[in-house]
Parts: sequence; C-alpha cells; structure tokens
Amino acid sequence: MRSVLPLFLILFFCGWLSAADRPNILFLFADDQRADTIAAHGNPHIKTPHLDSLSGDGYSFLRNYCAGSFSGAVCVASRAMLMTGQHWMSLPRDKPQHNWGESVVTLPKHLQEAGGYQTHIIGKWHNGLNTLRQSFSDGQALYMGGMADHSDFQVQDYTGGTLSDKRDAGGFSSTVFADAAIDYLAGQKDSEAPFFLYVSFLAPHDPRNPPEEYREMYYQDRPPLPSNYAAQHPFQNAPQATMGRDESLAPWPRTKEMISDQLCEYYGLVTHLDEQVGRILQALDEAGLAEDTIVVYTADHGLGMGSHGLLGKQNVYEQSMRCPLILRGPGVPEAASTTAYSYIHDLYATLCDLTAIDTPEDIDSQSLKPLMTGETEAIHPALFLPFQDNQRAVSDGRWKLYRYPLINHQLLFDLQADPHELVNRADDPAYAEELSRMYGLMDAYRLKQGDPYPIAVDEPAPHQPQYDNANRTLDKWQPKWIREKYFDGREDPNHGVKKK
Repeated sequence: MRSVLPLFLILFFCGWLSAADRPNILFLFADDQRADTIAAHGNPHIKTPHLDSLSGDGYSFLRNYCAGSFSGAVCVASRAMLMTGQHWMSLPRDKPQHNWGESVVTLPKHLQEAGGYQTHIIGKWHNGLNTLRQSFSDGQALYMGGMADHSDFQVQDYTGGTLSDKRDAGGFSSTVFADAAIDYLAGQKDSEAPFFLYVSFLAPHDPRNPPEEYREMYYQDRPPLPSNYAAQHPFQNAPQATMGRDESLAPWPRTKEMISDQLCEYYGLVTHLDEQVGRILQALDEAGLAEDTIVVYTADHGLGMGSHGLLGKQNVYEQSMRCPLILRGPGVPEAASTTAYSYIHDLYATLCDLTAIDTPEDIDSQSLKPLMTGETEAIHPALFLPFQDNQRAVSDGRWKLYRYPLINHQLLFDLQADPHELVNRADDPAYAEELSRMYGLMDAYRLKQGDPYPIAVDEPAPHQPQYDNANRTLDKWQPKWIREKYFDGREDPNHGVKKK
C-alpha cells in the first residue's frame, strides 16, 4: 500500500508532489439517477445502504446539477462537460460531443500528464472514439453507446488506442462493470503509480428491467408517486424531436398505476446498482487502498419519472437536472453536506485541487474544496440551466425563473415555499418585482456564458402540447416484457434483432 501525505502536507507541497504521494481516484458514474433516490439524503422509500454509508463517511452536495444540454441526449452533453471542465456553451459548436479539440485537455489526460496517474475506463462511453483516445490509456468492458438492454448487450476492451472486437457481456450491466472494477482494483495492490478508475454504469437508465427480485421488492412495498406527479405536461416543454424517445416510454396520459410501476422498476435498478457499488467499495478496502483513494459518486443528470407529467430528462425542472454527488477520501470531511450549488463539471477542478495538481487555465470548472473546508458558503451564487435553444432557467436559491423562448412562455417558482414547482407566480402582479429581478439575473448569466440564442421569438410555436400515442417510438433495446407491458406488445423495430 502506497503512503499518501496528510491533507495539510498536500496543501503545503502543492504542485510538486511525486506521483506516489497522490491519492487514487475511484469515479463511480450513474446514468439518469435523480437526486432524491438515496435514502440517506431524505428518501425513506428506497434501499441504498451502500450509498448511505458512503454519504456517512464523506461529503454530500445536495444541490448538484447538470448544467443543461446542447442535445436531447443529455448524457452526451453532461459527460462532455465533465471530461473537459467546460460549460457546453464553451465547447465547439459543431458536434461538441465528439469534437473537443486538441486544445482541450480532458480530466483523465490531465491527471495522467500532470499527476502521473494511470487512467482506466470501464462501462459506458457515449462521446466517440476520438475523445476516448484523448482521455484514457486503457480500459475493459466498455460499452460504446448510449443505452442497452441491461441483460443482453456487448462490450469491448480498449488498449493502446484500439478497441477489441465486441463480445457478449455475459451478465447484467451493473454487475458486469462492477466485476471489471473489482478485477482492476485487485491488480493495484502493489502499484506505485496512482490510478484514476472511471466506472460508468448504464443504470438506472432505461430499459427499466432490473433483475426480477429487485422490481418485485418495490411492487410489494410501493414508493409514493412524486409530489409533482401529473398525467401530462400542460404545455409544449420542448419540440417533439428534442423530447424524443424518453417521453415515448409510456402512453399519454400517464396514469398513476403506470407511473407507480415504472417507479418501482426504476428504484429496483437503483437498489441493484447500490449493491454493486458496495461490492466495489469492499474490493477497494480489501486491496488496502481505501484510505489512499478519493471516491466520487455522481450521475450525469436526473430524470422525470412522472414529475410534471414527464418521463425523461429533456427539461430543466429540478428532478431532471439535479443529481447526486458524494465525495469520500483524503482531504474530504466526513458525515457533512452542503446545499450550496454545484455542477457536475466542477469535479474537474475539484479533483485537481484535492490531488495538488494545477487546474488548467480557461476552463469553467470551479473547485468545490472551499465548500468542504468551510472557506466559503457558495461557489456559484446562482444556478443557470440552458437547454438547447428552447429552455432557460435561472435560480438564486429561493426563486427559479423558467423561459421557453420558442413559445414565449415563462414560469416563476418560489422554491422555498414550493420546492416541487407547482404554483407559477410569473403572471401574478404581486410578484412582478421578483420576476423582473430574475430576468436581470438570467440576462447576466446569458451574457457571461455567451448564450447565442434569443429568449423570445416573433412567431412562437403552438403552446398546446401534441401527444400522439400512435407515433410513440419503440426503440431496439426494450426487452419483450416491457414491450408487452408498455407498448401493447408491439414488434421490435429491428424485428427481434437487438442492436449490439
């Protein structure tokens, strides 16, 4: 086991530590996990004992967000921001998910070059082969895509910039990736170089097909519906092309029974994922590496799951942009938390700070360490959530303003009195002053970020949403029992041949 210097010495020697003195980093990344799906963070209806323990041993950021998206595939934008430390509006405008540019040094590459880290990837990579080559030295059990049937998919290994032929994963996705992580950690017992192990899960992204016992446990003891459940969204949240596949996973209107079933299946995925996280953390401990390792647990964004009548993440409501973030390890306080705003892409600067590596200049990422040490009460005084050209939101912590430029619509919520965003104050004259002030805040953030899109149009699109059950999209990855349950037994669009 390598010895890692205490935090005060890391800070004293900042910038000229040897690689052997730096802590390892274990980065666990969930897919589509709402912030309210961890028992220790306030949800008594879900079973997450290992994440609860991680939270108890570490530091939780309770208002952590994905900073919007350039794409309906929000995970692509979120991962691009994490890896580059850049807000999506700072990335190249032509295919920013795959074109980060040679001038951008990704987080794992920077850790490798400036800190002597081994960089290893396991699981999902949804940003293309070129960016993978810009980021990692090697990896195993990679899934080069956005989603898959958790019980039937293929993976590849990655060595020297080359991907191997695909092979059957041979198990449930979360288990397969945990097995690969455990195997990697066992090989690091005697390593002198620190590692950055990035484990990117497919869960709890749909298809919501956890192993049967995990959904049955929630069918038998059902969690309540979201407090802001609605049968359908009251206005056109985003263009149909943007809302896409996610909103087709159940018919309109969303019945309480259907949302309850999907929520049970979603919770089952989270609980199964939690068990795999526990296995990885146990392997870290058994390898004698736990004290020398910074553990990060987060997700790329949240998910609708019936809130406001939505199922997906193509919106800037709290449940879709907010996601968990827990840190544990050297330099991280135990059993502590904050409600100060943070973004996922802040992890770039934070990990540089915690490992005494200089943060690259001209990135948007801000270190969260001053929050953990109590040096400051806020890194971001306000939250800005731009989504393509069709949604904008800004919050000062109490008030949250939404603007829908393509339909010239607005919402204003008092999050203190109305945390579930149910009572729109935007058109109430009594709140005109707050509305004006929040528009000023939105304008300031749009200017700061270089937002190129207008927040009003001369010819707005129809306000009324268009829901057409006949045109719901059945994707290739939904297993047979889900097709039968939520799609009336429709045939797979590939005629039973799943995309591998």
